[in-house]
Formats: sequence, structure tokens, C-alpha cells
Amino acid sequence: SKKQAEKAVHQKKEQSKTKCRKARRRHMNLVAEFNHRQRKNVWLETHIWHAKRFHMVKKWGYCLGNSPTEKSYRACYRAMTKHCLLQDLSYYCCLELKGKENELLKQLARICSTDTGLTFQEACCLSGRFEGSLNLYRADRYPEDMLGPVTFIWKPRDGSENRQLWIWVHPALKQDILRELKAIFQCSEPEEICITEPVTTSIQEEKQVEVVTSLGNKRKKEDKEGEKAVPVKKIIGDGTRGPFQSYSWIARTTGIAISDRSMEILRYRLIGPLSHSVLTETLKAASVQTV
Repeated sequence: SKKQAEKAVHQKKEQSKTKCRKARRRHMNLVAEFNHRQRKNVWLETHIWHAKRFHMVKKWGYCLGNSPTEKSYRACYRAMTKHCLLQDLSYYCCLELKGKENELLKQLARICSTDTGLTFQEACCLSGRFEGSLNLYRADRYPEDMLGPVTFIWKPRDGSENRQLWIWVHPALKQDILRELKAIFQCSEPEEICITEPVTTSIQEEKQVEVVTSLGNKRKKEDKEGEKAVPVKKIIGDGTRGPFQSYSWIARTTGIAISDRSMEILRYRLIGPLSHSVLTETLKAASVQTV
């Protein structure tokens, strides 16, 4: 009808007043928008790549790729069987334990059992050569009160009795397992208070963005304040922890330290016969200079 046509023309005029695509895609605007959109659900490093090719879902405090938008199942199967398929598992949470080896093993033995298979003190895993996997239970409660499955990696020995252990847990299990670890090691006091800026852009940054966009002028290269006005990408905390919550605890009696390393360490899974070839071509050994 005539009214609908007039309405459509009016809407087009309103849209034309908005910023052009070049302005919308300007780096400063993009980063500010990305930071704003990660307030509730944290993005992985590969988020943009996945968002263009996958149906995204919001789970466990993260924004994850659920299923591909195209029929790529055959291509993925072909990659797994003949080539190499890469998965981003960075949403898994990493809990780091540091302390004397005998103290760590003594308490960790309370939350697992040899009846279920290998434990934290399995020789091949304790040396740091292999990754281990097991089920965790509440302290001294096996076979009841299972917390869930985890994988773990010991840092290889360096001649000291102090060791470092990484435990990888699913984000849905992280809070329960972290609470149990703090209980058995008697870690109650924060080692350091986490005072960081949240993922969202600050009020000053938002004002700076408004000023730049309202002027509509290009930033000059010599404009030092304009360069400072560009907000930096901020991924602080993770989907299971707020930006102002503690991330490290220490036991005063034993000196055992527990740290939450979630989103600090990226994790990728390579599947397929050419996985090793891809790693050897991608990673180059650094030349270590000894004094």
C-alpha cells in the first residue's frame, strides 16, 4: 500500500543517517563493541572464526560453536581419518597446584582411588612425560560423592622437591573441584587480591568512542590522545569467575599454592594421523643459552 511504501522510504532515510560501514568497522569501535558483548559470556581466541561458520551457543559462561552452518561433517571425518582436525578446548578450566611433591600426593590421594585405575602418583604421569586422566571424589568418600572426570599434567622434575601440577576440569565442575582442593590443602587465605578491570569498557572509553563518532572526523596520526583513546581488548577472568574475585590461594602450614589459570592458557586438540606433522612444522624449538 501507499502508507507502507512511504514508511519504507522514511526508514531508509533514517538508516542513511547512521554511520557508514567503514566507520562501524573502525578498529576502536570494533574492540569497544567486542568488550561490551563479552560482559556475560567470554569469547575464546577463535571466536570470530567460529562465529562466521558455526551456530553459537552460550554455555558455562562462554560463547561456543555448537554446530557448523554448512554440511562439513564429511570434511571433518576425512580430516580426522586422513589429515588433521583441530578443536579449541580453551573453555576447559586449568587449576594449578604448586608445592612439595610428597605433600601434594598425600592430600591428592584422598580424592581419587587406585580401584578406578591410575592416580596422580602413577610413575609415567608423575615424571611429566604423559598426561593422565581420572575421576575425582570428595575427600575420603570413594566410591560415593564423585565430583567428575579430570585430566592432569605434571611439570617435569627440575631437581627440586617442589612440583607443579595442572588439573584440567570442565567449567561445569570447576567450582566443586576447586572448593574440594582448597579444603584438603586448607587454603583459605588469598595469596594475592585480584584487582583488575572488568571485561566491559570503562565509562571514559565509552565517552571517548562517543566523541570520536559524533565528530565524524578521521583521527590524525599526530593525535596522541586519539591513539590513547583506542580501547584494548580485555579478557579478564573467565566464564566461571568474576573479574574481581580471587584467583590464587595459599596454605599457611604447608605452603601449597592453588591458582586458577583458566583462560590464561589456551588448549587445542589435534586429531588425525598428520597431527604430529602439523606440530613439528608449526612449533620450532628455541635455542636455550646456558651460562
